Amino acid sequence: MTETPVPAPRIAPERSNEDILALRREHLNPTLSVAYREPLKIVRGEGVWLYDQHGQAYLDMVNNVCHVGHCHPRVVAAGQAQMARLNTNTRYLHDNLVEYALRLTATLPAPLSVVFLTNSGTEANDLALRLARAHTRAQGALVVDHAYHGHSPSMIELSPYKFDGKGGAGQSAHVAVLPMPDVYRGRYGDTPDAGRRYGQLAAPAIGELRERGVAPAVFYGESLLGCGGQIVPPDGYLAEVYAAVRAAGGVCLADEVQVGFGRAGDHFWAFERQGVVPDIVTLGKPIGNGHPVGAVVTTQEIAASFVTGMEYFNTFAGNPVSCAIALAVLDTIEEEGLQANALRVGDFLMDGLRELQGRFEAIGDVRGCGLFIGAEFVRDRAGRQPDAARARAVVEAMKARHVLLSTDGPDDNVLKIKPPVVFSQANAEEFLHKLEAALREA
Repeated sequence: MTETPVPAPRIAPERSNEDILALRREHLNPTLSVAYREPLKIVRGEGVWLYDQHGQAYLDMVNNVCHVGHCHPRVVAAGQAQMARLNTNTRYLHDNLVEYALRLTATLPAPLSVVFLTNSGTEANDLALRLARAHTRAQGALVVDHAYHGHSPSMIELSPYKFDGKGGAGQSAHVAVLPMPDVYRGRYGDTPDAGRRYGQLAAPAIGELRERGVAPAVFYGESLLGCGGQIVPPDGYLAEVYAAVRAAGGVCLADEVQVGFGRAGDHFWAFERQGVVPDIVTLGKPIGNGHPVGAVVTTQEIAASFVTGMEYFNTFAGNPVSCAIALAVLDTIEEEGLQANALRVGDFLMDGLRELQGRFEAIGDVRGCGLFIGAEFVRDRAGRQPDAARARAVVEAMKARHVLLSTDGPDDNVLKIKPPVVFSQANAEEFLHKLEAALREA
């Protein structure tokens, strides 16, 4: 039998940045923004580097999705090989699906043993809400101020970052909002018992829900606060919140969509830093190194509560290609020692940032763990007034020096640093050198 020739893939025509922007405005989602005053056209990635159409390299310090580096050869090869062999849904038996469930749950505390695969972090968080409500037979949710858990309707309602932001509809009656456990500008400061005191605010929030006739089903908490401004909760915070929520009949969810898989450095999962075991963990972004994968991991008991007769089936989630890619990510993290790298390079970066903080009054605070780091910009050290304009100016100055950063936080004044975890000490040295020059300029 003669093989049919495989036609070459059709390649999109090369267009100028101006033409692409015009076509985006005409044909794409009008709410979709682009980064930087002069947008970049990125055509290739490798490791910690992104390349524009002219071949210029940019050090990527903000992409926590390509966790083990852009286009990691091992991950690419795993996806290509499986795609060439088979891709189908989970109604058929396949080794990749159960192997991934085994490998993933082996990284988590023992009660967390049942995996639901999804296509994204939003899907994971949305499904987790259904699980929590099925188990508790309650509807209420506690969330942390300025948190973001996804873009589905249910997750917008659980994301103060969205419902209290531009275009938001405000807080829903079934949602209670806890203050961010911010030890730099928060109400309790950096005191030894700040974690406990912030955690004690969960009880009155549960009381507010009950006054509205709503029972608490779940606490949604990012293990490290991303959109809140790269905040590391103080010790004891999650333990206090979890105790209050469980005493009220609810379950506790750790949102690890941005921070899991060794980014925290000292632990594989960021919630482990607080000495707690959640009832549900949600995963996304780094799980597939840019391939669309997400997951919910929970206990046998909670999973059993979801067995009501209505099947949960997801056409693409858990397909053999996605699982092959996700397995390759786990292999790469382990075999390249990337959790240890995140700890070592992250400590070096924070030491360097704190040295700059000592010389530049604009840096009010440096915080983080592993390769999850924030530098907060202020107008004056004493008043700690946020300086968003300075932070944005530094981002643009760094982009001109071919280093990609972004800002976050309620006042958009926190430089967020979340590079792929293959980021090296040499990369960190280059960044610190260029940041010093940018600070002098900005």
